[in-house]
Amino acid sequence: MSSVKRHKALVALLGIIVSLTWIYPFVIIFFGSFKNRSEIFTNTLWIPEEVVRDNYPTAYNNLDFTSSFLNSLLITTVSLVVIVIFSSMAAYALARKKSKISTGIYFLCALTMLIPFQSVMIPLVSMFGQVNLLNRFGLIIMNWGFTTSMSIFLYYGAMRSISVSLDEAAYLDGGNPLQIFWRVIFPILKPTTVTVIILNAIRLWNDFLLPSLVINQEGMRTIPLRMYYFFGEYTVQWELALAGLVLAIIPIILLYIFLQKYIVEGVTEGATKS
Repeated sequence: MSSVKRHKALVALLGIIVSLTWIYPFVIIFFGSFKNRSEIFTNTLWIPEEVVRDNYPTAYNNLDFTSSFLNSLLITTVSLVVIVIFSSMAAYALARKKSKISTGIYFLCALTMLIPFQSVMIPLVSMFGQVNLLNRFGLIIMNWGFTTSMSIFLYYGAMRSISVSLDEAAYLDGGNPLQIFWRVIFPILKPTTVTVIILNAIRLWNDFLLPSLVINQEGMRTIPLRMYYFFGEYTVQWELALAGLVLAIIPIILLYIFLQKYIVEGVTEGATKS
């Protein structure tokens, strides 16, 4: 075997090992969702000896899955729409305005990504509570604030790779800045937009800490908050928790599969060219 073929075989083997390392935890979760509670501990890493089909309908009912799914979907979707609109427009303005002020604002946005959420969560939630901006609406506003900086960072890097001559040509054709951005520039940013969507969607869909502090009405709880009901003070309903976890991750996995071909390209444009 030549050195080239040996190298390719080694890379393929390494890729298979890494893939199995990442996939195996999901396989364990899936198998565990069909086991009873005792078998989860006695037969953790293998297929169930006796398939328990009642875990899924029980978990579905206990999660109030339809309501919690719609809450998660509403919060995630509205947050993403506003994040994409405002962060892309802000990045366009910052990238096209060549001044010390625009550069300073960009670096300020980048620096805010270094501020840990835990350092501001208590005063932030207290302030929102004083002005009655908790629950879904308040959570959506907080999501905008905590995710816009990273989105601007990605859009800004991608924007700098787009020639200014496109703006000038569209301007000569009679377009105003808003028309130039939405009709000429924004379609070119599709890979970056998809990257912003998938990265933020995963974070917002799976977030537990912020919703647990902000949402205090029963009918507005998201799926991660509902999942907490399976973890009692003295017992943990692992069989239902695993079934509920499978139900919760299916939508985000489908979104990732549908958009994954754009992710590498978008991250490269947004991160390496900034």
